[in-house]
Amino acid sequence: MTEPRSVLVTGGNRGIGRAIAEAFLAQGDKVAVTMRSGDAPDGAFGVACELTDPASVDAAFAAVEEHQGPVEVLVANAGITRDTLLLRMSEEDWSEVVETNLTGSYRLVKRAAKGMLRLRRGRIVLVSSVVGLLGSPGQVNYAASKAGLVGMARSVARELGSRSITANVVAPGYVETDMTAALPEEQKSAYQAQIPLQRFAAADEVAAAVTWLASDGAGYVTGAVIPVDGGLGMGH
Repeated sequence: MTEPRSVLVTGGNRGIGRAIAEAFLAQGDKVAVTMRSGDAPDGAFGVACELTDPASVDAAFAAVEEHQGPVEVLVANAGITRDTLLLRMSEEDWSEVVETNLTGSYRLVKRAAKGMLRLRRGRIVLVSSVVGLLGSPGQVNYAASKAGLVGMARSVARELGSRSITANVVAPGYVETDMTAALPEEQKSAYQAQIPLQRFAAADEVAAAVTWLASDGAGYVTGAVIPVDGGLGMGH
């Protein structure tokens, strides 16, 4: 059994983030989750964090460091959508999504990197989306924010690689969460028809890719984009 590590998962109270947090907990790691509402998974340390506020991000890291030591594994998962067609998309629809999903991730990675550089090791996993690679009508803002994470991770991988810090991206497709459960049946069927595996992912299938990237076995994987999308985005 390897030593338990200090793990931070943003948006770890529901959906994919919760599954990721639970997967690290099952491995015996010390897990902190940020959330805006709801409860932390059993055994996780819950901390409030507003990604659009640099001071809030700094305070969250300080609380986590005090509770379980410097963050060795960062999973930037929290994100929002404001879906609407381009010509109806307001300045706020655009800036809120980019500020939370992309700029928020920049703040997390920058703050985590300080501790990782001192430790001379670390794992950064950014949760993107197949939409960031494939595009999606009504999601110009979301797709742009999620595509931006790929450039961020690859630049960070080049910058921090000499200190044994890896930076990778997981790009989920459609996942069974509260969000997809609310879709009309016809829409679900239409989406599934486009997916070679003909089904949505379980959240723990995304979590499995994240925990693998943070494992010893993935020590030589950095700057990669791992799709967990049932084959939907092949070739991207």
